[in-house]
Amino acid sequence: MSVKEKYFRDPTSLTTWVRYMLYAQIIVAVVSFVSGNLEHQLLADYQNGVYTSQEQAVADGEANDQRQRLIAIIDLMVFVVSGFLILRWIHRANHNARQLGAENMKFSPGWSIGYYFIPILTLWKPYQAMKEIWGASKEPSNQASQKTSGILPLWWGLWLVSSFLDQVILRLSMRAEELSELITVNSLNQVSEALDIPLALVFLAIVNRVYTMQTARHHSANHQILPTAEIVD
Repeated sequence: MSVKEKYFRDPTSLTTWVRYMLYAQIIVAVVSFVSGNLEHQLLADYQNGVYTSQEQAVADGEANDQRQRLIAIIDLMVFVVSGFLILRWIHRANHNARQLGAENMKFSPGWSIGYYFIPILTLWKPYQAMKEIWGASKEPSNQASQKTSGILPLWWGLWLVSSFLDQVILRLSMRAEELSELITVNSLNQVSEALDIPLALVFLAIVNRVYTMQTARHHSANHQILPTAEIVD
């Protein structure tokens, strides 16, 4: 076994937790989308003067706000936990690609996640790092020549659109006061939640593929050196 092989870190447990959190993201997105539809109907009823009782209108509004706040808290918790685990997974995937024999990788494990936090560079550097991880996992000795899978640009395109949309929603929501403005923010929120579902599914496919490629290569390397180890014993 080579020196590098000794430091391959089993990604099974971490990958399993990342899968769980991506599933959680999908569930929360679906719940948020349904709740957003309910809020949209409430705002439309306000705008159309459906309510004849002010007390009932206030009560329904408070119930809506409580439901939305609870979902927002859960959404934030899932986002923070899943974000932490996903970044750890990317760091480990980069590390393991090196241990499997990939050389001359441009992105270190640290920078493969560090670029997510640097303005402007975050628009393309994390994608390049993931592309390198994919190629190195597929063929460590010749990762630069590996063709880019179509799933990678799809993932990054969804990520950029989702991130841009979230920024727009944040800015609009800070100054929304009129019912028409609140309805616009609500509609954009529903589009954002709908985008989160394919985004999570696509990244789940990337996680599964990289995990399969790396573990298969690691097991293959172990089997190749097993006869020698048995003779030594």
